[in-house]
Amino acid sequence: MTLLFQNVESSRCYMDDLYSPDPDKCLASIVCIKNSVIGSNRQKQSIIAQGIVPRLTTLLRDKNMKLDVRYEAAVTMGSLAKGTTEHIDVLISNGIPDVLLDILDENNERLIDACLCCLRTLTQQSVRVNFTGKHIEKLLSYAGLEQNLSRQACIAHTLSALCRGLPEQNLLCSVGTQQVLATLLSIENSAVRLPTLTCLAAMCFENRNVAVEVVNTMFRNVESPNIFVSLLARDRSIETLLETAKCLTNMCRSGALAPNDSMIVYRAMPTLVRVCQPDHLEIHRAAAANTLAYLTEVDSSLQQLAALSNQLINALNDLLSFPNAPTKIAAFTAFASIGANDEDIRKRIIETHRLIEKVLEGLADQDEGVRLAAVRCLHSLSRSVQQLRTTFQDHTIWRPLMSLLSGNPPTELLIAASSALCNLLLEFSPSKEPILQQGVVQLLATLTAKSEPALRLNGVWALMNMTFQTDQRLKSQILTALGTDQIFRLLADSDVRVLMKTLGLLRNLVSPRNHTDTMMALHGSQVMQAVVLVLEGPHSPEVKEQALCILGNIADGERSKDHIMANEDVLKKLTDYMTHSDSSLQTAAIFCISNLVRRDEPGYAERQARLRDMGVLTILHQLVSTVSDNLLYDK
Repeated sequence: MTLLFQNVESSRCYMDDLYSPDPDKCLASIVCIKNSVIGSNRQKQSIIAQGIVPRLTTLLRDKNMKLDVRYEAAVTMGSLAKGTTEHIDVLISNGIPDVLLDILDENNERLIDACLCCLRTLTQQSVRVNFTGKHIEKLLSYAGLEQNLSRQACIAHTLSALCRGLPEQNLLCSVGTQQVLATLLSIENSAVRLPTLTCLAAMCFENRNVAVEVVNTMFRNVESPNIFVSLLARDRSIETLLETAKCLTNMCRSGALAPNDSMIVYRAMPTLVRVCQPDHLEIHRAAAANTLAYLTEVDSSLQQLAALSNQLINALNDLLSFPNAPTKIAAFTAFASIGANDEDIRKRIIETHRLIEKVLEGLADQDEGVRLAAVRCLHSLSRSVQQLRTTFQDHTIWRPLMSLLSGNPPTELLIAASSALCNLLLEFSPSKEPILQQGVVQLLATLTAKSEPALRLNGVWALMNMTFQTDQRLKSQILTALGTDQIFRLLADSDVRVLMKTLGLLRNLVSPRNHTDTMMALHGSQVMQAVVLVLEGPHSPEVKEQALCILGNIADGERSKDHIMANEDVLKKLTDYMTHSDSSLQTAAIFCISNLVRRDEPGYAERQARLRDMGVLTILHQLVSTVSDNLLYDK
C-alpha cells in the first residue's frame, strides 16, 4: 500500500473536506481521491466502501458548483469506472450514466470532454446505458470534422461499444449515425478510424436494413463500400485492414452485398487470406481467421475461393500449434466453414499434416471454447462419405465424441456433438456399430425430449439415420426407447424440422418391404395414429406429403395393407388428396393407391372393388385427361 493511500485512509480530513461548503477544500479533497484510486482496484474499493460516490454524484450534477470541482468529479468517476464489475454497479446504482448524459446539454467544453471520456469507459465495460435517439444525436454533434481528434475518437468508441444488438443498430441508423461515421473514415488517424470501422461493422451485423443504409451512405460523392476498398490498400495498418474486411464481411452476410461482389471477391477475401499467413502476428492471424470463417460459413463459392491456395489451409493448421485458446478456436472455426460443402476441400483439410490428431487434441482441451470449435470442425469434416469410411474409422473419432456427450455437457457443445453424431450413424459409416454398443439409442431418445429445438432435431435426425436399412431388432429398440407418447409429441413439435425428421424416422421404420409387415404387426396402431395426426393437422404440403409416403410404404406390405383398408377415414383422405391442388400430394396419394390395388397379391380383387366403389377409378380417369404434371400422369 502506498504512503499516499495510507494518508488518505487514515485521515478524516479529506472526507470532511469533501462535504465542505468551501469549493476550494472540496476540490482539494477530490484531487486527493482521484490520485489515490488511479490504477488500483484496491484503493477504488476502499473509496467506494466509504460511501463517497453519492457525494461525487451530487457535486457533478450541481450546475452552481465551481467548474473545477465538477470536472475533477467527472475524471474521478472515469477512473472508478475502470474498476471491477462491483465498482461499476455502484456507479450505475447512483445514476451516473444519466448524469453524464444530462451534462452533454451544457456548454462547457472541458466538462463535456471529461463526461464523454467517462461514458466511453462505462460503455466499454459492457454497461448498458439507456441512450435515446436524442442522446445519440447529441453525441454525434460532438463528432463532426470541426471537433478535435480526442473527442471524435471518444464518440466512435462509445458508439461502437453501445451497438450490441438489433435495437441499438436500428436506433443508431435512425438518427443518421452511418453518415457521421462515413465522414470520420476520412480522418487519417487510427485512434478515430479504427473504432469508427468497429462501429460500422457492428451496425451491419446480421441487420440487412441497416447494412443497406450503410452501403448507400455517401461521403463527398463516394459510396461507403468504395471508401472501405480504399482502406484495404496494402500500405494500411493491419488493424485497419482487419476492421475494414470485417465491415465488408458483415455487409455481405447481412445481404447488403452479394457474395460475388468484386469488393468481397477481390479485396476482402484476399486480404483475410493474406493476414492469416505466418508472417503476421498471432493475434492478427486469429482475427483474420475468425472473420474469414464468418464470411465463408454459408456460401460454397466463397469456400472454394478461400481454399484455392494450399497456403491458407497450411496457415490455419499452423495456428492450431499455438497454445492460446482464442487462436485455436479461430483456426477450427475457419476449417469448419471452408470445409462445409465441398468434398475435395474436406479431403485436403483432413490430409493436412496432423490435422486429425489436432482435432482429437481439441476435443480433449481444457478450454470449453476449444472443445466446441473442434467439435464443429469435426461435424463439418464428417459430411465426407469417404472420410467416414477411412480416416474417421482409423482414428476412432466416435470414442472422444461419445465421451463429450456423456455427463452433463453445456448445451452448445451438446448440440454440436450430437450434430456430428448424426453423420457417424449413417448406414455406410463403420462407426455406427461401435456407437450402438455404447447405448446411443437411449441417449438420442433423451435428446428428443430436450427443451432446445436443435437438440430435439439432432436426436430424432440421428435416430432416423440409424433406422435406414437396418435390422428389425434395432427398429423395435428405437421405438421402445422413444415410446408412443414421445413420438406424438415430436409430431406436434412447433419446429417443422423436428416434425419432418420424425416422419422420416417413421418412414424408415416401415421400409423396406420385407420389414413392413413385421413392423406394422408390432406397432401398426401407433404408426397409423401418427399418420392420421399429421394428415388432419394444419401442416404444409411438404409435411403431409411425407405422411402420405408413409402410407405408401405401408400399402407396399402384404398384410400391412389391411391397416389402411380397415380405416375408412384414411381411405377417404387418400381419395381427397387425389384431387388436391398440390401435385406432390396427388402423386403421393396415387402411389399409395397403386400399392393397394397391385395385382397378384392376396385380397387384391376385394381391395380394387372397395376403392372402385369409393370413386377412385373415376378420379383416375379424370386425372389422365386433365393432368399436366408428367410425374403425376405416369403414376
